[in-house]
Amino acid sequence: QVQLVESGGGLVQPGGSLRLSCAASGNIYSINNMDWYRQAPGKQRELVAAITSGGRIDYVDSVKGRFTASRDNAKNTVNLQMNMLKPEDTAVYYCNADVLYSRTGDVLREVVWGQGTQVTVSS
Repeated sequence: QVQLVESGGGLVQPGGSLRLSCAASGNIYSINNMDWYRQAPGKQRELVAAITSGGRIDYVDSVKGRFTASRDNAKNTVNLQMNMLKPEDTAVYYCNADVLYSRTGDVLREVVWGQGTQVTVSS
């Protein structure tokens, strides 16, 4: 089985910064996309940053210029540096990965979610 573990959430004042990290573990063969999503109270989960294995990164318009995603394929990790945070960035942030993993000699594919980490932007 593959697991994703996020870390780095917390409480920050408007204009502040946080850095989220996500690490994948298990019998991983390869990972296609590793993405960051968020879900605010009463709202649908939205894609924040999509990171391909080749390094292409796409951001939702609301975070462009403020958030920077990065990925280390060798370590199966992805980070999200969040600067100039706004109250509307408050949400639970989730890591998501499209993973190929090995089990009993087979290569299987699974989309895996992390447990989420709370980010609260408030004065």
